[in-house]
Amino acid sequence: MRRSLVTAGLGLLLLAAGACSSNDHTTTAASGSAKGIATDGPRVLSVVTTTTQLTDFAKVIGADHVKVYGVLKANVDPHDYEPSPADLDAIGKADVLFKNGVGLEKWFDQVILSANPKAKVVDASQGVTVRQGEGDKEKLGDPHIWHNPQNAIIMATTVERALETADPGSKATFQKNLADYTAELNRLDADIKAQIDSLTNKKLVTNHDAFGYFIDHYGLDYVGAIIPSLDTSAELSARDISGIVAKIKSTGTKAVFSESSLPPKTAEAIGKEAGVKVVAGEDALYGDTLGPEGSDGDTYLKMERHNTKVIVDNLR
Repeated sequence: MRRSLVTAGLGLLLLAAGACSSNDHTTTAASGSAKGIATDGPRVLSVVTTTTQLTDFAKVIGADHVKVYGVLKANVDPHDYEPSPADLDAIGKADVLFKNGVGLEKWFDQVILSANPKAKVVDASQGVTVRQGEGDKEKLGDPHIWHNPQNAIIMATTVERALETADPGSKATFQKNLADYTAELNRLDADIKAQIDSLTNKKLVTNHDAFGYFIDHYGLDYVGAIIPSLDTSAELSARDISGIVAKIKSTGTKAVFSESSLPPKTAEAIGKEAGVKVVAGEDALYGDTLGPEGSDGDTYLKMERHNTKVIVDNLR
């Protein structure tokens, strides 16, 4: 996305958002809702999340007490996004707003100013130990914090606290859901560790540098990435290509793993030149986003299980 488009188009988006808001509408939690719904039962919070991971966390913790509008949808690159009128409308009306933080949503701060929301933004990265980036462009660090289940527990805890603050009457439900989910995340963590520990070859090449937390936590050997950056919009040079091909050959790396939200063409070209398998299609890793409904990666738990199985099957 060209940054100028966001600035130039915000006025038009706000006008369109106003038109959209004149039509009262509701949808299910799976597809999102721009506003809470008045019922005879418990209060229903209107929650807006920037990323698919946070959408999943909010639905798990909030359950029937929330209606979640996810700004980013499955397989949409979070690094570079152009907001829609519906996004602005939802953000303006939300009871709770969640963002990943660590500079992942570079477009979000300007959108917030334009939407003039009534709710404060909750940064889900608070409390997470952030991996360092390289150079000025990565000075905030690595934003892909969810790829360590222990970080996911911290993020889910932040979500629970924010929901509890917005709706104290549902505190018991939120806390029970968090406790149950934390247990699931700890089981996931132990299962992934056991599978990765079974490998003798742990050399990993990915589409872009999105798996640093996963690599550090489970002791994989990071060879490099097709796009040597935390940001998918970084430009790839001929030197970068020749460098990663040389590393693949010299280290005996078995495979190159593409990602579901990125075109596989560059990875396929590099894999062919290096003479190694390229893992793509339905086996592509879920890096920046969850997968669409019905896929192997449509929840956080399923995403991490899918990624682990694909990595282990192709490195064993």
